[in-house]
Amino acid sequence: MTTETGTDDADGIEAEIDAAATAVGSVWPVHSFVTANPLAGFEDLPFDEAVSRAATLLGGRGYPRAETFRAALDEGRIDPERLDAELTDRGYEMDPEAVLERLAAAEDADGASGAGEADGSDAGADRVDRVLTKWLSAFLDEGQAEWPMPNREAGFYDAFRSVARHDDEIPDDGLVADLPASPTEAIEAALAPYPRERWEAVFEAQFAALPGWTGLLKRRADDGGAWQSAYPITLTGYLAARLALADSLEVDLSPPETDGPAVEPSDEIADAFLSAWEATYRDGLVERVAAESEARGEERGARADGGASGRPDAQLVFCIDTRSEVIRRHVEATGDYETHGYAGFFGVPMEYSGYGADVSVDACPPILDPQHRVEEVPTDGAARRSRDRWGGLAEAAGEVVETLRSNPATAFSFVEGAGSGYGLALAARTLVPGRVRDLLGGAGGAIPGDHEFCDPGVHGHDADAEGLPTGLSRDERVEYAATAFELMGWESFGRLVVFTGHAAETANNPYDSSLDCGACAGNPGGPSARVLAAICNDPEVRDGLRERGIDVPDDTVFLAAEHNTTTDEVTLYDRDVPDSHAAELERLRADLDAARERAADERTGGAAAGAGVRETERRAGDWAETRPEWGLAGNAGFVVGPRDLTDGLDLDGRAFLHSYDWATDPDGDALEAILAGPMVVTQWINAQYYFSTVDNAAYGSGSKVTHNPVGNVGVYQGNGGDLMTGLPLQSVMAADDEPYHLPLRLSTVVHAPVDRVTEILADNESVAGLLDNGWLSLTVVDPTRDHRAFEYEGELTWEPTPEEAGADAEPSTAPAVADD
Repeated sequence: MTTETGTDDADGIEAEIDAAATAVGSVWPVHSFVTANPLAGFEDLPFDEAVSRAATLLGGRGYPRAETFRAALDEGRIDPERLDAELTDRGYEMDPEAVLERLAAAEDADGASGAGEADGSDAGADRVDRVLTKWLSAFLDEGQAEWPMPNREAGFYDAFRSVARHDDEIPDDGLVADLPASPTEAIEAALAPYPRERWEAVFEAQFAALPGWTGLLKRRADDGGAWQSAYPITLTGYLAARLALADSLEVDLSPPETDGPAVEPSDEIADAFLSAWEATYRDGLVERVAAESEARGEERGARADGGASGRPDAQLVFCIDTRSEVIRRHVEATGDYETHGYAGFFGVPMEYSGYGADVSVDACPPILDPQHRVEEVPTDGAARRSRDRWGGLAEAAGEVVETLRSNPATAFSFVEGAGSGYGLALAARTLVPGRVRDLLGGAGGAIPGDHEFCDPGVHGHDADAEGLPTGLSRDERVEYAATAFELMGWESFGRLVVFTGHAAETANNPYDSSLDCGACAGNPGGPSARVLAAICNDPEVRDGLRERGIDVPDDTVFLAAEHNTTTDEVTLYDRDVPDSHAAELERLRADLDAARERAADERTGGAAAGAGVRETERRAGDWAETRPEWGLAGNAGFVVGPRDLTDGLDLDGRAFLHSYDWATDPDGDALEAILAGPMVVTQWINAQYYFSTVDNAAYGSGSKVTHNPVGNVGVYQGNGGDLMTGLPLQSVMAADDEPYHLPLRLSTVVHAPVDRVTEILADNESVAGLLDNGWLSLTVVDPTRDHRAFEYEGELTWEPTPEEAGADAEPSTAPAVADD
């Protein structure tokens, strides 16, 4: 294999390439879709400057359109007083409707200026894109292609060198005709006519030309997984091939000029409306949390003094995902149940391998690297043999069908013989999808799941050939269990504690992983729940927890579950629950069924009680359903605090909820972990939904109806071009001109002393930078200051919320809190 190194200037070129690539956000393969901020490379800039810069480079809008703001204003979602203040601050004394008309006129002008025929330079660049994406799709294919690209094991640059001379779309002369052995040499040759100080700008523009493909190969190179190890590709090799093609096709590589106003006047108007809209939502959320904090302060104090001694029927820990907010309300309404929120990977950053799986998957947020490898360990020989028998038959049948269908020699005869059967199956899935789902057994099919005969292998600490430890040491198991309870502020335990991961169920949907657990890197959360349950049931771990002051009663049993967010069914993994807990388990199962029925009715708006369940099952099984569920659409808030601040509130499935008790966290370590971890991840999720809504063409993925999956890594719109990078229209839009997801930046509300939060931000510059640059907001409800609320103003300063200031509240005496 040729080493991708170049001349003496290679290190400088590599550094500039890495710097230029930050302008393009990482893109995960569609089979493991991870929601991420598409403008992550601009988070070091203020939000308004970042969207302006991205508009120049990537061509995407950064703000909602005037018609979206007008609808929000008409529906009462924007407080007129807040809006007047925001417009006045920016020098606009006009009536809001007049300002909206100015914004709409600017949008029309921008649209008109973008129309017209492409010039010759654009045509040449389009040709470069067409040729390059053809070879990228062939090289990056992950097992879908029957005839793979030759020489892939040598790396992308060498493989491209070997095929380019056989491509009729590439001229016989020019740089491609005689590519240097080193990609850096090819880059130097292609850019020789251009000033050296402008090369990084060229790199940035070329990466931005195909941000989908660039983002995917960035992620693949950073991840270093099995496909990257077998068929390596680098940013340098990709860029060398692109520049060589541009040279051969005589494309001008001069980078675009980026001088000019940092923020357009129309963006300034849009920013005022957006800020007022966000403030209106935030004010309502903060007011409700602060009121609950004040009303229940004495009650929580009484419990701390021993005023409450009863144990709940069960405690269920759900992912902080907004979809959990709905089911949690209904679970709590069915009995004496506590629910808690914790990141859905349950704190164990691992690479997980299910029984018989061909590949392992990451089961942790994208901001973390796996630290352990956990494999399924069979424990029931009879069930294992049954699984192997059914699985082997299904796999063999699938291979035969795939061979007959895809082989040129048998494809036509296969269609002749099997066409009627396929037609009947398609008709059934179209006309009676719920019945088909019942027949096939839902998401799991007829083959038993691994949880029925396997345990997650959490014991041991052996390093595999690649150095990733298999299993967890005793100290690590204790640490993960203790961290979970410390972050959530637990001090008492019921007889049943259920860690509940989540996953979605959908048919014929390339974006199915976007509906699974984002904290598990777009994978189901059930395995993570099973891992933590196994850890907490370990007698050695119980002893270790007692040494740390966490006393788990001997009769507490931990079990796992998985919440199907499409149907709201909760499946309990209860194989190891002893008979002594059978009555509680049976009652819990019945109550979960009742909660499911009510939650499904709420989400579907069913007129008849119980109709929602059948409707959600139909959506899950319908192969033509473009919107099996809304996912996290609508997300706007993140509340960090005890559940009793929100357990009486209907937050409409729009808020992430993380359990936290400031009184059990005197050093602020748990809160710091939440703000630096889950809050950053939720901000990424929020940004993905925001940008996919405000400009789906640039930052989303268009309509599912015209999606064309490619290489098992992404989707095209049509039959070629760039990979789509964000969410489909059906995930964020109710109609062509009506967003279902209301595009607001994340509003975080933390229940804790404000000075403690200030200290945490002072020690975490990256988190403080997100706040200072306006990528999200933060409000603290301080239980030590009469439950008053303070908004973060930037540079580690705070202001009382308008409600507090309007009530003539005394200014905070905290050093970092600005005077009223």
